[in-house]
Parts: sequence; C-alpha cells; structure tokens
Amino acid sequence: QVELVEFGGGLVQAGDSLRLSCVFSGRTFSWYVMGWFRQAPGKEREEIAAITPGSSTYEADSVKGRFTLSRDNAKSTVYLQMNSLKPEDTAIYYCAAKDLRTSTYDYWGQGTQVTVSS
Repeated sequence: QVELVEFGGGLVQAGDSLRLSCVFSGRTFSWYVMGWFRQAPGKEREEIAAITPGSSTYEADSVKGRFTLSRDNAKSTVYLQMNSLKPEDTAIYYCAAKDLRTSTYDYWGQGTQVTVSS
C-alpha cells in the first residue's frame, strides 16, 4: 500500500517562498506519476503540477513560472518549490500518486496547509 506524507506547509507573507516535500513509501517510486493538488476554502480541488518518473513536468497556468516541481527517485520524494507566493495561493496542498498504467490518482497524502498573508 502506498503512503504519502507531506511536509513544509506554513504561514508566510506575500512574495515569500516555501518548499513542500512529499515522501512516498510502500511501492516502487519510479513507477508513479506524482501530482500536487490544492483546495482553497469554498473552491474545488485543482491539480497544479505533476511530474513523471522521467521528470517531465506539468504546471497549471495559475502557478506556471512561480512553482517548480522536482523529484528525487533515490529518496522517493517529490518537491514543490513555491516562489512569489500570493494570498490566492492559500489552500490545503495535497500530494498524490498514480501508477503509470492508470489514468487516475489512487493515493493521496493527508494535506498540508499553506497560508499566504497580504
């Protein structure tokens, strides 16, 4: 069974940076696409970034140019570097994993709160 644990959330000011980490365990990390999602109060959950085992990345328009996704397959960890944070980035951030053979994210972390004050 895959387990995902996120680290790194917190309270920051607008313009600050924050790095989230997600540690993967239970299966072979290099078989999984890793994604980051966020959900703000009263809003639907949105996918903001994803990275393949070969480190090809996707970033949503809302974070492109500010957020960078990377992974360390040796450490079974994926990172989300968030720069130039805005109050509208305030949300619970979730790490997720999907097997290369599937189209849906089957495993989710518990989430970590990111709050950006103006």
